[in-house]
Amino acid sequence: MPGDGVDLTVVTMIFDAADPEALLGILARYVVVSRMHPGCRNIDLLSSVTEPGRFVIVQKWDGADAQRAHFDSPDMVEMARACEGLVARRPEIDLLEAVSAQDLE
Repeated sequence: MPGDGVDLTVVTMIFDAADPEALLGILARYVVVSRMHPGCRNIDLLSSVTEPGRFVIVQKWDGADAQRAHFDSPDMVEMARACEGLVARRPEIDLLEAVSAQDLE
């Protein structure tokens, strides 16, 4: 966000499960261990109310460098490999920047 000195990077990851129970266990473990990574502000695991078997992970990082380091981490690689065969399609991953309401004035 320009001008406020905060460098926040947000990532969303959407998983459509072929095996929801097995996938949920893998994603839950990933979220818990990733919260301890340097630069992690928060990671939440959510379950869709409107799309059964859809899980969403929302991550907040202290900037792009912390986020990139995490995506190259053994925990991320392990989670990705463990998801093989458990997802109905390739996960959707989006990288977002925060927009300050002050910037819109």
